[in-house]
Amino acid sequence: MKQICICLEFLTDAHRAQIEKTAAETGFVPHFFTPDQFEEARTCLQDCEILYAHSPELLQSAPAALKWYCCSYAGVEPYCQNPALFANPECLLTNSNGYGVTISEHVVMVLLMLFRRMPEYEEIVRARRWDNQLSIRSIRDSDFTILGTGNIGVNVAERLRGMGASRITGLSRSGRAREGFDQVLPISQLDEVLPRSRNLIMALPGTAESRHILNRERIALLPQEAFVVNVGRGSAIDQEALVEALNSGRLGGAALDVMEPEPLPPDHPLWTAKNLILTPHISGNMTLGYTCDVNVDMFCTDLRNYAAGRPLAQLVDRRRGY
Repeated sequence: MKQICICLEFLTDAHRAQIEKTAAETGFVPHFFTPDQFEEARTCLQDCEILYAHSPELLQSAPAALKWYCCSYAGVEPYCQNPALFANPECLLTNSNGYGVTISEHVVMVLLMLFRRMPEYEEIVRARRWDNQLSIRSIRDSDFTILGTGNIGVNVAERLRGMGASRITGLSRSGRAREGFDQVLPISQLDEVLPRSRNLIMALPGTAESRHILNRERIALLPQEAFVVNVGRGSAIDQEALVEALNSGRLGGAALDVMEPEPLPPDHPLWTAKNLILTPHISGNMTLGYTCDVNVDMFCTDLRNYAAGRPLAQLVDRRRGY
C-alpha cells in the first residue's frame, strides 16, 4: 500500500475518519502526526509518496520519492521561491483556496469599522468623552475596487454585493471576467483605476510582481478619503509610505491583517499610525471550523484525482507563485 504522511494541528476525529475512508478507497494508508511530532513525521515521510502539511522544514527532509506535497495553507511563496526544498523537482504542489469565507467576513468587519469610524470612536471612549456625531459611510451604494479576483476576491465581492454595493471592479493578472464583478481589468490598468478607488481591497498572493504594488506613487493616486484593506500579503504595500499617508490625513484609513515583517516588532510605526486597524494575521488561519472542513475536503478531492491520474484541482504553478 502507498503511504501518506499528514502533519497538521487542526484535524478532528471526523477529519481523520474522512481522510482514512478516502485513502482506503484510493489505495493509500495515511499516517497522522501533529507539528510537535516532527521527528516521528520525518521518519515516516521517508516511505511516503504524499505529504499533507504546512512545513518547509518537513518538506525539505522528504526523499526524492515524494510525488505530491499538499500545503494546507494558501500562501505557497516559500515553496515557489526555493526549489531546493524539493528533492524531487517534479513533485506536484497544491495549496488550499478554502479561506474565502473567513477572510471575506473579516474584510466586511474591518470595512464596517472604518466606515463607522471605529478607530476614532475608540479614542473618544478611551478619553471618556461622549462625542457621537462623526459622519459615517455605508457599504450600501458604495463602489469597491478589489485587487485580486481569486477565491478570496470572489467571496468578498459576493458579500459586498449582498450588502448593497453599487459597483465592484476587480483587477487581475489576466483581466478575465469573474462572477460577482461589474468589471474586471488587467492589473496593468491599476494606475487608471486608483484615482476613483475610495475603497481598495487587496487580496494578492506574494509574488515578485505583487511586491510593493501599492507604492508611494500609487498611494498618492488614491482619493484623500480612501480606505485600504489588505488581506493578501504584507509585501504588497510600501508600509512606510502608507504610515506617512495615514498620519498626514492623506488617506481616510486602512486595515491590515498582513504586514512585513510578521510578527510586527513592538517599535514598528504601524502600531501608532492614525486610523489604522491592525490584526495579527487572523483573517485566514485555521480557527474557523468551516475552513478546516473545506481544507480536508479539498485534499480528499485531489487525492481521488491523484489516484485516478487526473489533474489536481488545487495545483500550483510554481513559476507564477500561485
